[in-house]
Amino acid sequence: MKNRISQLFGIQYPVIQGGMVWCSGWKLASAVSNAGGLGLLGAGSMHPEVLQEHIRKCKAATNNPFGVNVPLMYPEIETIMNIIVEEGVKIVFTSAGNPKTWTGFLKEHGITVAHVVSSSKFATKCEEAGVDAIVAEGFEAGGHNGREETTTMCLIPAVRKATSLPLMAAGGIGTGEAMLAAISLGADGVQIGTRFAITKESSAHENFKKLCLNLKEGDTKLLLKKLSPTRLVKGDFASAIEEAEARGASIEELRELLGKGRAKKGIFEGDLKEGELEIGQVASLFWELQSVDDIMKEIINGYKLSLDNINNMKLFS
Repeated sequence: MKNRISQLFGIQYPVIQGGMVWCSGWKLASAVSNAGGLGLLGAGSMHPEVLQEHIRKCKAATNNPFGVNVPLMYPEIETIMNIIVEEGVKIVFTSAGNPKTWTGFLKEHGITVAHVVSSSKFATKCEEAGVDAIVAEGFEAGGHNGREETTTMCLIPAVRKATSLPLMAAGGIGTGEAMLAAISLGADGVQIGTRFAITKESSAHENFKKLCLNLKEGDTKLLLKKLSPTRLVKGDFASAIEEAEARGASIEELRELLGKGRAKKGIFEGDLKEGELEIGQVASLFWELQSVDDIMKEIINGYKLSLDNINNMKLFS
């Protein structure tokens, strides 16, 4: 499957694993890279020395390309970026911030840079900042989300019109059929988070994986819109947030309610009552804990089969 994304990153399939906090350690990233996609380490939940350890373990576990996802709001961002350069990482995905801030620095060190956006306006700013590729993430995605609440099906063609850069679609994508749909809308590849978050190799807690594999349609909701829009699994903590927002809680109140370490408590430690449980809408399609290798094969086979079915259709006489 050679196209602009696979050639840009030197991978077999244009499938990128999202760099998710508390899920995307070296085991997950290396497994995705070994299966022909691009694995990403999630630096957002790692102290600098932990990231360095995961980079080195990932190097030892795969000979294929992998990268690091860096939220630009990270408090020790300069230290993280220097570690990435020192360790010879060749691919960085940035998010949650202005791409102009670090893109130049990274590219000066020979690093390929992609940035995550939620609107065509920010996609244009990415091109101006000199990034090599863009991830356009729709409203369906888990974790932190765009304030625009634009669905992936509407977002991808809008971003495609706004930029000629290589484009990856994210949000609500977990199957080969969805991958084909995204490419039909103008994407060159896909970034998949939720499906990989609930794999055997994910560093998420087994309680979290089991919960997500039993979700039904409508079991997640976008909350914390005043603070930082986040898609959460409905439950005790999500209900507390929803009640606070309904009575008009201020940003300060919401920040205090959120506290520190909520996502770690929920996703990594498995506290399903007090933890912040972030996952995408597409989780409701999956019920079985699988390996990365099995999922990658399923996605690629699903893509090829769907493409063959469409090619064989006679929609118009």
